[in-house]
Amino acid sequence: MRSIVLLCCVMALATAQVWLLLGDSGGSTVRATEATPKDSFLARYRRKAIGKWEKDIKRLEARDATESDPEDAIMFIGSSSIRRWSDIATDMAPFRTIQRGYGGAKYSDVAIFAKRLLHPHEYRALVIFVGNDVQGKTEDHTPEQVEELVRYIVSVSNNHQADAPVFLIEVTPTSKRFSAWPAIRKVNARLREIALSTPNTHFIATAEYYLDPERKPRDELFVSDRLHLNEAGYDQWATLIRRRISETFEFKSEFEAKAGAAAANESSGK
Repeated sequence: MRSIVLLCCVMALATAQVWLLLGDSGGSTVRATEATPKDSFLARYRRKAIGKWEKDIKRLEARDATESDPEDAIMFIGSSSIRRWSDIATDMAPFRTIQRGYGGAKYSDVAIFAKRLLHPHEYRALVIFVGNDVQGKTEDHTPEQVEELVRYIVSVSNNHQADAPVFLIEVTPTSKRFSAWPAIRKVNARLREIALSTPNTHFIATAEYYLDPERKPRDELFVSDRLHLNEAGYDQWATLIRRRISETFEFKSEFEAKAGAAAANESSGK
């Protein structure tokens, strides 16, 4: 019986390790302006992204060159909701943070610059929020396009740090873009599916907390533009994000401890 228990634990641990290690095997020194076979699909997004965001990325790279990252930090990347989060350090405590957002970004923009954003850093986990791919405009990305882009970004992180979990934050319902909410929900469904089907990737559900009983956005959680979070909105966001990250870390620690104890008991003949 002890042998069966040990075998199950070892197999489960091995499976978990394989899932943690799966990811894109592209080179870590390729800059965003260079195409590889794995990211050749990004060609249609490249010129626009570089023209619009290269200066912002260079400013972030200048910070990378002068700032030291906290040890075991959670890295946050994405659009303006990440960039505008002025109290992220206190809101996310006791977790330490690395904040690299830039306003107005879409998943295509984050994908183009993913290697330049991530490779300078060692992080305990990666959190991604991007809220601009669907705005009710003709140039909106389809759910299929968003899925392809997100899977690529996750693979870049997995290749850089295979043991760091990736968290995908659900796109928030806002009054500013509520006419596009049915399409945004389809994107959120794709994000959830990516988390369910991708090793070491997790979905952070937030939308329900920003809707009132009549299923309309709670404007009291947003600044006057009815798009960006206010202090109360960020407080709610932080609570949900901290909870999901904590649950994931606790589960991993418990699993590894039980597997280790089973192996130790078997080796000692208990």
